[in-house]
Amino acid sequence: MKRSVLRKIDVHRQEVIDGAGVGTDCAVLSFADADDVVLSAAPVNAPVGEVSACAVTTALNNIAAGGAEPVGVLLSILLPENTEEEALRYMMEQARDICRACGVQIVGGHTEVAPGVLYPVVTATGIGKRQAGRAMRGVGPNMDLVVSKWIGLEGTVRLAVEHRQELCARYPARMIDEAADYRRFLSVIPEAATAVKSGACGMHDVSGGGIYAALWELAQRAGVGLAVDLKKIPVRQETIEICEFFGLNPYELLSGGCLLMAAENGAALVEALEREDIPAAVIGQTTEGSERVVYNDGEKRYLDKPKTDQIYYAAAEH
Repeated sequence: MKRSVLRKIDVHRQEVIDGAGVGTDCAVLSFADADDVVLSAAPVNAPVGEVSACAVTTALNNIAAGGAEPVGVLLSILLPENTEEEALRYMMEQARDICRACGVQIVGGHTEVAPGVLYPVVTATGIGKRQAGRAMRGVGPNMDLVVSKWIGLEGTVRLAVEHRQELCARYPARMIDEAADYRRFLSVIPEAATAVKSGACGMHDVSGGGIYAALWELAQRAGVGLAVDLKKIPVRQETIEICEFFGLNPYELLSGGCLLMAAENGAALVEALEREDIPAAVIGQTTEGSERVVYNDGEKRYLDKPKTDQIYYAAAEH
């Protein structure tokens, strides 16, 4: 990323107050006497089932994690040559339903059949607005780390939908259906709005690479260390069971629907979220220095750079 991507970005404009970087999910543009414009792109390559829903949700979640209000989304859809119109209609209905629920307009995009594409590729570009000068002050040492809801939600949904038949051979169908219905939790817009009002210092959407990747990226961007208690990271039992079936690590699994927040008073932030019926937990703190440590019953392990998301190992092996 640093050598082959970021070093090639050599045009810098004064309107861009936050641009491309490691751990940065949004670009922020500021224009004189106007709200900041916040942008984020989210590409997803997957079977038809959840592809557009995951792309749109991720883009809008990134906007919300940037402290902004999502207002629009652009969709670029690349389809395999054998795609039927019904599949495209289904993908657009998914995107429409999410945008309706969030009050966001689909403002444009592009659709084409592309030779060489094996699965649909949907890139959603979210557009948001944020009052000028209202950026969060940033993450520093000695802050509490709070997560909303549960990790692994998005990966659980995709696995439950794409591998339902295999999973139902071992687990009750009602359990797999419940896991697939976790899609109702995938937006972090409500908790991001509450966190901004409650004085959160920084936020990061937990998505590709799971909670381990999100923690590393947040620390990398802020230049801080971490001390996290693994036992305090919330995860649903259905996620654990499905991950065990595929031999996956839930802490490195797609976790759209979970928001990582840094605050000076994590307990107060948790209380504010719970008043809005949003489950949340303090899982650790930021620290001085550069050590990024996860503790598990006294055992100490160091976080490494983000790895390939576990969802792809399930797809490759099944």
